Amino acid sequence: MSGGRTASGSAFEEVRADDDPAPRLDLRLVPAALLAWIAALAGSHLPPAGTAAVAVLLAVTAVVLVAGRRWWPGVRPWKGRRRNRKPVRRSMAAGLALACLLGAATAAHTLTAATARSNLPVPGDDGGALVLLLVTREAAEARTGAGGAERWILGAELLELAVDGSLHRPATRILVVGGDGWSEPQPGQRIRAGGKLTQARPGQAEAAVFTAGTRPLPAGGSLRRPDVTDGSAPGGGAGTSGDWAATMRERYRDAATGLGGDPAGLLPGMVIGDTDGMDEGLVAAMRDTGTVHLTAVSGANCSLILGLLIVLARSCRLGRPAAAVVALCGLAAFVWLVGPEPSVLRAAVMGAIGLLGLSSGRPGRGLGFLWLAVAVLLACEPPLAGSPGFLLSVLATLGIILLARPLMERAPAWLPRPVAAALAVPLSAQVFCAPVIVGLQPQFTVFSLLANVAMAPFVAPVTVLGTLAVPALAVHEGAATVLMGAAAVCAGAIAGIARALAGLPQAVLPWPEGAWGMVTMAACSTGNLAVLWLVIHPDRCMRFALNCHGFVVERIEDFEAWLERRRRVFRRRMRPPRTKRLLR
Repeated sequence: MSGGRTASGSAFEEVRADDDPAPRLDLRLVPAALLAWIAALAGSHLPPAGTAAVAVLLAVTAVVLVAGRRWWPGVRPWKGRRRNRKPVRRSMAAGLALACLLGAATAAHTLTAATARSNLPVPGDDGGALVLLLVTREAAEARTGAGGAERWILGAELLELAVDGSLHRPATRILVVGGDGWSEPQPGQRIRAGGKLTQARPGQAEAAVFTAGTRPLPAGGSLRRPDVTDGSAPGGGAGTSGDWAATMRERYRDAATGLGGDPAGLLPGMVIGDTDGMDEGLVAAMRDTGTVHLTAVSGANCSLILGLLIVLARSCRLGRPAAAVVALCGLAAFVWLVGPEPSVLRAAVMGAIGLLGLSSGRPGRGLGFLWLAVAVLLACEPPLAGSPGFLLSVLATLGIILLARPLMERAPAWLPRPVAAALAVPLSAQVFCAPVIVGLQPQFTVFSLLANVAMAPFVAPVTVLGTLAVPALAVHEGAATVLMGAAAVCAGAIAGIARALAGLPQAVLPWPEGAWGMVTMAACSTGNLAVLWLVIHPDRCMRFALNCHGFVVERIEDFEAWLERRRRVFRRRMRPPRTKRLLR
């Protein structure tokens, strides 16, 4: 009977192991992400010759790995349990070859941007320039200039440049800084202006910075024929009326202004990333509580949109592929509505990966997609390597993939599942991001986790209802008003929580600067996780303490026995010779 029980028990354990395999982390694409990141950083700081050498070296290495793959000795079949073992070395060679190819592509892209930067004719300090621009990003308010004048920053593509009597067509990205009138241009418009053109800093995404000295003027043709226009004036015309998304964002801001109070500025910030109307006190309160990321289009917004669309698609009995297509199309529409800026695209990618890793139950799958997305994003946009926002997005996604589900599964049984998720997601993201945040801003927000957990029930209604209100404005303003009113109630709750927690004593504490501050914050985060595990698992803690006590007692007894044996040997050796004869 005992043998039968043992056989059945082993069979049950074998079936259970097959049904619930141990999760494995997919680290095969880590070299690809690391090499792409290193190549992007090196290319942004090296001269063009050095960047070209890095690209050629990585490309040659990839070719050597691919060509010599047939000579890589694979693992031969073994007898017994190892007969199905895969050729690990060949798989490693293929992964390294892919990493080198992505690194070479990143370096080549960086070399192209560096070449365009070096070939850009920049006039002297006293020389002016006339430019023809294609606006690619909406204007954002900068710090107030001298004399209290407003300053605006926007992104544009430099189509033509007239300097020193010659005309150039560099077709490169620049950053435009202007004053009066520069808040009006919308993405897709062609404008011309005069001002000063200077080289950008190393590592900056743009090739140059244009400081406008005139108001933006409409332009439809070339700088050689400035009288030819297409009617797309910065304040209106075909460019503005044709951009439906920009028009709807403007109508949304106007509609939110009528809400009054904190929701008037917070709602556009949380839905479309427009924080111009936010109160300075509210901005400071959210910064002191570690919730300023809610006022930008982040991965959390994209995850909520994706999750809602997936639930709706599955409720309509669509299969997983169809639901995924619907969710991705909805996410693309959301990105187009908000504005396809690099930060928004980055947030969409990271939000999709975070939701995939959290919902799949297999951290290895989401982790592999994360490394692939990092490598591809860096190859397409190398300046992201030096962006703190991109690093924080990667770390937050990595923390959610690795820690969120284990924390939820190890939560005590009396804790409801939604509450466990609301605690696990911000905690896992904060553990990974806290050292970098401290390195950027040496201070510790004491109530950051509490604020994120308290605001979590209100973030989803604001994001979902506020986003639905944007297209509803084009169909029925009354329905949009109802949706915005419901979202404004939740936005007011978020603002109230931020102000209440920021007003508590010792809400913000100073922290050491530099590498030492980052190391200490990482140690504190690890210690907090250990303390949290000890608090929610008291029985395991007691069992672990008793086992440790028993282990220490056994080691002490073994040490005492060893000392006693050594003492006997020592006494035997130290006896005088006469005593030994008498004993004999």
